[in-house]
Formats: sequence, structure tokens, C-alpha cells
Amino acid sequence: MPALQAQPSARVDVLIVGAGYTGLSAALTTARGGRSTLVVDAEDPGYGCSSRNGGQISTSVKPSLEKLAAKFGLERARGIRAEGANALRWIGEFVAREGLDCDFRRAGRFHAAHTPGHYEELTRDAEKLRQQEGIESFAVPRSEQRRQLGTDAYFGGVVFSAHCSLHPGKFHRELLRLAIGAGVEVVGQCRVGAITRSGKGFRVETAKGVVEARDVIVATNGYTTALTPWLQRRVIPIGSYIIATEELPEATIDELFPGDRIASDTCKVVYYYRASPDRRRVLFGGRVSASETTALAGAARLRRDMCRIFPQLENVALSHAWSGTVAYSFDELAHTGVQDGIHFAMGYCGSGVSMAPYLGMRAGQKVLGLSEGQTAFDGLPFPTRPLYRGKPWFLPAAVAWYRWKDQRQFRKALRMT
Repeated sequence: MPALQAQPSARVDVLIVGAGYTGLSAALTTARGGRSTLVVDAEDPGYGCSSRNGGQISTSVKPSLEKLAAKFGLERARGIRAEGANALRWIGEFVAREGLDCDFRRAGRFHAAHTPGHYEELTRDAEKLRQQEGIESFAVPRSEQRRQLGTDAYFGGVVFSAHCSLHPGKFHRELLRLAIGAGVEVVGQCRVGAITRSGKGFRVETAKGVVEARDVIVATNGYTTALTPWLQRRVIPIGSYIIATEELPEATIDELFPGDRIASDTCKVVYYYRASPDRRRVLFGGRVSASETTALAGAARLRRDMCRIFPQLENVALSHAWSGTVAYSFDELAHTGVQDGIHFAMGYCGSGVSMAPYLGMRAGQKVLGLSEGQTAFDGLPFPTRPLYRGKPWFLPAAVAWYRWKDQRQFRKALRMT
């Protein structure tokens, strides 16, 4: 890891809270734009989900064009949906331009249907995406499924050809290297206790001293706290859990992932998985329980689900288990903007590998006063719910319901085959 600063400077142009993808990308942009920039993190840089995710990259925006058009009008809806494609394209260009060592691959995603009805819905939606948004895909019936994924647990699926993957830890390390190389101060174990207005800027109280800053960017996503209560009320922290198998024979990986696709499914409590970048292990992730638990406790549940999909792994041991916290929003959209003079970008809804650094870059451009920093997410309502203060008391019941519904649908589909 590149060397970090032990203490923050007392005065900077830009102070960024959070040293994940969003914060480091914003910092790189402002530093290269000539602003003295400091990034602080309550933990070590990369402690959060930026280094502990599945490394899968899609077009990021979850609501459909029709749903967005009903809320915001067709033109705005097209702009919002386009930002997902923009982020996907941007990260590929960014990795290539900067020469990042992060195992980036345009592998394509196999999105699997857990019932025949979901397969029909998937193929209809994929055709709409091709016609309305130019998103490349092709349908794979169950009879041809094993050409994409070595399992009979699904009922076909759709391959999205442009989706990508990378090594999340390596990508974070490379972002950190670029930021420090551009002159950014990065200070870990430096929790922020308060942000207050001070003249034309801000007074930021940290665990390692007070910093005066002209501009502040909050880039905390799933780790947003009462430091920024307005933001905390608008993002839902959700734990996502991942396991890795022991090293496997090449023939096993070739059987399970013949096209080296990344994979996900249509379950409401979604699973996502892939071969590791070196094609020696299976990485398998998802939500493991109604309430939060430890990575170790969640590993057994994930392993059962993995072996249901891949019975070939029944006698395979696990080597690693980890978890990270993502942030959902109530409208399933990412959000970026300015609140009380503080810039922010967050709420990536589990699709932050490209969207987080992309919107971090845009936030940095806004601080620099550049018109290209504007996005289709700017100015959108950022909803919350009555009585919500950042602790998702409603989540266990919702996850339990959706998990029961997924399993019921799957069992019913199997009985009908």
C-alpha cells in the first residue's frame, strides 16, 4: 500500500470524508485540478466495501425506463438510465488510460432465471433494453444453459455482453496510488467528529486535529453516520457477504464457468458469483440472513446456497469469508448533490464498483466548478421515510419475506419440470 500521511494539514482546499472508491476518485479529480486535497477515513483506507465487494460491474441503474419515466418524464428517465451506461464505459476507459493493475475484464454477465416465468420476463425485458437503450444481450434457454454456467438449478437466462469484472482490492489500491501520486493527503484512523460552517468554508473536527477546508465532500455510502444526519436518514446500510472456495482443479472451474462469465440471478435476495480472476477459486456472494451477522457465521449459509446451485462443490472447503456494507436508497437510485453546502455522492444500491468512482469523479468536477460535473442524478428528490434514522428496523422482515418467496417460487418451478 502507498505510504499514508500520519497527520492532516490544518488547512486545505478540499476535505473528503471516506477513502473508498467515491472519495479517492473525487480526490484524484480535485488534486489534478490544482486543489490541495485531504482524504480522511475513520478506518484504514479501503476498510469498507470498496475492497470487500464482488468486483462485478453492470449498468448500475436498477429502476426500468418505464418506472423512471412515470416519475420524472421520459427525457429525464433516459438521462438517468444513460448514466449507468456512462459509468460502465467510463471505468473501462479509466482503467485503460491509467494503466491500472486490477484484473479488469469485459467478461459479460449471465443473469439467471430462478423460474420459467422469470426467464420469460427476462427475455422480454432484454429485448426492450436492446430496442430502447441499445444494451447488448442475448437469451440463453435452459437447454443451452451449461454453455454459460455449469448448473441445472436455473431455467435459462440472459447474457449482458458489456458487463465487466475486476479485482476490487487491487482497484482500490490503484486508486489510492493515483491519488497519492497526484498530491492527495490520505489519513487513516482519522474519524470526523463534526463539520461546521466557518466563514466561506468549513471547520472539520477530526480525531487527529481540526482542519479548515473550503469545500467538503462526504463519500461514506454504506458507512454513513450521524455526522451527516440528513444523509444518514436517506441511505439503508445492508451487509453483503462473500465466500471463496479453496483452490480448485482447472477442469472444475472450466465446467462451472465455461464462458468465464460473472453471474447473478433473478431472486429478490440475489446471489452473485464468479471465478476468481486467476480462475482458481469460486467467489460466491449474497445476503445470508434477515438480520446482520458475521462473515464467519454467514459462510455456512452461503456455502449451502452455493452447493445447491453447484452440487459439484459439495465436498469443497472454503478458504475465505468476508463482508462489506452497501447502501441502498428508498428509490433504488444513486444520489449526488449538495446539502447544507456539503457535496455528497452515495446510495449505489449494490452496483457501486463503477458508479462510485464515476460519481466521485463528477463530484470532484463540481467542486472545481466544471460544467461536466453535472449528472442526471442532480436535483432528484432524495427520499426518506417517517421515523427512519439510519437503522433499518424494517429490513429483517423484508429479507425474510423475500427469501421465503424466492424459495417457494423455486421449489414450485422444480416440481413442474
